[in-house]
This record gives sequence, C-alpha cells and structure tokens, in this order.
Amino acid sequence: MKTEIQQKLEQLAFRRTTPFCYGCYIKAPKGVCPQCQSDDLMRHLDGVGVEWGITWVIKNIIEEEINPANTEEAFEESIRGCYPETTQVGWMNFDTVELMKSQDPISWKIARDEYESELESDEQIISFDNGSTYYWIHDLESFIDRI
Repeated sequence: MKTEIQQKLEQLAFRRTTPFCYGCYIKAPKGVCPQCQSDDLMRHLDGVGVEWGITWVIKNIIEEEINPANTEEAFEESIRGCYPETTQVGWMNFDTVELMKSQDPISWKIARDEYESELESDEQIISFDNGSTYYWIHDLESFIDRI
C-alpha cells in the first residue's frame, strides 16, 4: 500500500515541478538546460523554491493539502469505546479517559504509541517523516483519486 501511494505522490511531484538548472538559475522544462546543456537538474516548485530530489515536494504537497491524522483523538475514542464513560471513585465520578491520562501519563503515552504502531502496521495511517506526523491512508487515497 505504501509503495503504491508513494509512487502516485512521486508522479504528482514530478507533474507539479519543473526541472531547474541551478548553475544557470533557469527553468529547464525539457529536462536539459537550454544554456549549459546539463541534465543534472533540481526541481522547481512555484511559490516554494528549488531543491534536489522530490521528497521535499511530496512533503510540501501533503502538508499543504492534507490534514494530519489526530491519533490522540482516535486513541481516546477507542478507549471510550472499551471502558465506561465515567469511573466512580468513592462518591465522585470522573471522566475515565481524563482520569487515566492524569493518573498515569507514562502508561497513557505507551498505550497511545502502541495504538499508533498498530494502525501503521494495519496500513490505516502512514508517515513520511519517521513518525512525527501521521496521515490517514483513506485521506491520501481520496486526495490522489481527486487529482
């Protein structure tokens, strides 16, 4: 799944950028610099800049056009589906999720990280920056289908 999405994003990145000769500092839309004849070209993305490769283009497209997955919210909803909404301690009632988060934040973080890992291995979310930001696969697929 990741490779198919990655391939489509790479194709999009090439369509949205223009080859660029950094030595002559001009666009080279035919893939060869019209001045120096070099084919060692960067990619130019209008309004953003130039750089080697397309990873930065893909990152820019995703950041600009797709909302990151809120895995914290998804995890909370998952927990709310498994446990009662409130927990009684003595005569007091507390929101179960808030109680869990406040009483053992380390355990909460470990459980949330395991939840993210499971979503990633089930190919429901994907990250292009080693786990700093996740995106829902269905959002990426919808975005790719629209373009």
